[in-house]
This record gives sequence, structure tokens and C-alpha cells, in this order.
Amino acid sequence: MTKQKIAFIGSGAMAEAMIAGLLRQKLADSENLLASGPRPERGQVLHEKYGVQPFTDNSAAVADANVVVLSVKPQRLRSVLEELQGRIPADALVLSIIAGATIEKIGAGLGHDMIVRTMPNTPARIGEGITVWVASDAVSESQKEQARQILSALGEDVFVEDEGYLDMATALSGTGPAYVFMFMEAMIDAGVHMGFSRRIAEKLVVQTMRGSVDFYDQNNVHVAALRNQVTSPGGTSAEALYYLEKAGFRTAVSRAIWAAYQRSLELGREKTVHIPDAGNGR
Repeated sequence: MTKQKIAFIGSGAMAEAMIAGLLRQKLADSENLLASGPRPERGQVLHEKYGVQPFTDNSAAVADANVVVLSVKPQRLRSVLEELQGRIPADALVLSIIAGATIEKIGAGLGHDMIVRTMPNTPARIGEGITVWVASDAVSESQKEQARQILSALGEDVFVEDEGYLDMATALSGTGPAYVFMFMEAMIDAGVHMGFSRRIAEKLVVQTMRGSVDFYDQNNVHVAALRNQVTSPGGTSAEALYYLEKAGFRTAVSRAIWAAYQRSLELGREKTVHIPDAGNGR
């Protein structure tokens, strides 16, 4: 892995997280990491911080790459595919972290068939994420292992055989941190409403969330059993949970995740980019 050239097309927060993780785990040498983006100043920041090679020309960045990581915003995907069509080295692995972009769409746009599609989430930025990924039929076993090592820089990973699971993962774990942050925000606001300072309310909520997850990890039981353990008959938890159920809490969460899933499917159904041969014989 340390001898492999990895080109990041898109040099935003998630690309930086992957770069930092690869270097932290000694899976790559900084001189073999290339980061391309439209802003030279951003590339300079990454160069000074991690020693990576900065580019503003995507085609130049991928010229000798063994792995090409697509890490641009979904809105920029079409233009990036047009720019890189036919320019990916024939034996290179393309790894995409772009939400809603199917293997078919990326393959047709690039004129390339060795593609890994992934769905990481926000905690990946600190190496505590979960990434669901799938590979096209053309991806070799050694390339799958390569992808797995790269994704380990972001936290844990789950490989699936069916690409349809990526849209599900987008709605559940990919978008999941937004649900958690909103729930935390609501709890903090309630604490402030009762009379706590915001600082104390935040501390109480954050540690409650962290401790609850750690407690779950250390107990090999279903989450419903843990909920029952802290719900005494006629107590405060029972009263609070009754109100949440009455307000449709479970239904709201379920519908929100389903809506995110449907949106991910819509993004994937957008017209596939078919670009004429660039005339390079590939």
C-alpha cells in the first residue's frame, strides 16, 4: 500500500480525513498521496499539513495513480466525469464516496469498469465512522483488499454484495449522524428550558449519549432489553417514553429514514452520463 499512488479528486473534509487516517496508520507515504481541487490555497494547506502533492488539474492528478478516490460533491460529479473520461489508468481502482452515484453512472462517465462505491459517514472524519461498500465485478480480490485498507482509515467497514444496500446505508448510517445531532439538540434545549445553563445541559447530554452507547457495547443484549432495564413501572422514564410513543417518535424516525432512502434512490436514477470516446483508443 505504501508504494501505491492514491489520487483524491476533491480535497474537502472527507478526503482530508482519509489522508490523515492513511498516514496515521502508516498505510501510505505522503509523497504518494495526491489531492486535486479547484482552489490552490486548499491544496497548499494539505501539502503543508500532510506533505501530499497538490493539484488543480484532475487529469494530471490521476495520470499515474493506482487508486483514484472520487470525493467531490454530488453536484460536481458530472463535470468531473467529463474531465476524467478515458483518462483513468487501465489498471487503476476507482473508489467513490459520492452519495447516490451508482457504479453504472460512474463507469459510463469514466469509461472505466474497476469501481468501488462506498457510503461513509461523518464520524469517519475522526476515524470512528462506519463505511458500507460494494465492488463492481471487474474489481479483483487484491483490489478489494486495497479498498478495505483505505477504508480502514475512516473506521469500521461493511462489505455488501448488492449495490442496493448502499442506498439503504445512505439513509441509515450515512445520514444517521444528523438524526443523532438533532436529538441531542432537542435534549439540550429541553435542559436549558428547565433551567440548566447551556454548558451544563450540553455536558449532561453528550456524556449520556456516549455512556449509553458504551453501555450497549459492553452488554450483549438487545437495545429493547436495555430500555426496559431503565424503565421502572410508573417512573419518570415510563412517563417520558409514553409521551414519545404518543407523539409518534418511532414513526417519525422511521419515516425520516425512509425519506432519505427514497432521495438516495432519486439521486441514483438521474440520467447516466454517456460521453463520446475522447479519441485515445480506450
